[in-house]
Amino acid sequence: MKKISLRLIVLLTFALSSFSVSGEEKKTITIKGSDTMVILVQKWTETFPDKSVQFQVTGGGSGTGIAALINGTTDICSASRPLKPQEIQQLKEKYNSNGVEIKVAIDGISLYVNKKNPVAKLSLEEIRKIFTGKITNWKEVGGEDHKIVLYSRENNSGTYEYFKEHALEKQDFDPSAQHMVGTAALVNAISKDKWGIGYGGAAYASGVKDVAVSADANSKAELPTEANILTNKYPISRYLYFYLREAPKDQTKKFIDWVIGKDGQKVVKDVGYFPLKKK
Repeated sequence: MKKISLRLIVLLTFALSSFSVSGEEKKTITIKGSDTMVILVQKWTETFPDKSVQFQVTGGGSGTGIAALINGTTDICSASRPLKPQEIQQLKEKYNSNGVEIKVAIDGISLYVNKKNPVAKLSLEEIRKIFTGKITNWKEVGGEDHKIVLYSRENNSGTYEYFKEHALEKQDFDPSAQHMVGTAALVNAISKDKWGIGYGGAAYASGVKDVAVSADANSKAELPTEANILTNKYPISRYLYFYLREAPKDQTKKFIDWVIGKDGQKVVKDVGYFPLKKK
């Protein structure tokens, strides 16, 4: 699987000319939300062939993007989790719409450790016990005798919410977990910390080691590769979404159709995420 180079991306704004060659004002589409998706969204907007459109792309977390969608300050929300019932209700009250959900890619949640850490595989039960503080030493999972250092995303992150619900079974993170502003920052910290462990989008695993994950102690541990994710062998994967207040029209529809089409899904694979399953 192709990995991206490590970098912290907090704000991505494409400063394109406000006018096309013909002198007509360009259409601007704003996309805000998931930090996990921001590198992918950036690549989509750079690659989109219709240059009569300019884009403003920012991260901040899925929760931040969804709030912007509800407040009317973004055209598209990028999110690594589904809308919550209360968020759908807010959209309905304000816009008389439940919102429009569009699946745009698939992501595997990687478990990252330092490259010098000998631990190569973990079960979901071990992962849950590690992040909830029930397992605190690497020797308990086949590693060296040293305290485990936990790294997590912040609670406005869709990745945080997904991991808590599906990997931790809604249990709270251990209070010792260090909450990082973005996946790139989390990966950077683990690359420098032999005893660290964290989680995030599969495309970010540069400079660290992916841990193979098994659904239980009797299952084979698998790495988050495309083949394992698309055949459901890897147990922690999810869809990535675009959300809008209403059905897309004009150039916004053209962009989204391109994203979920052949060329846009090729970009997904090139960046290191996984294309939508073929029907």
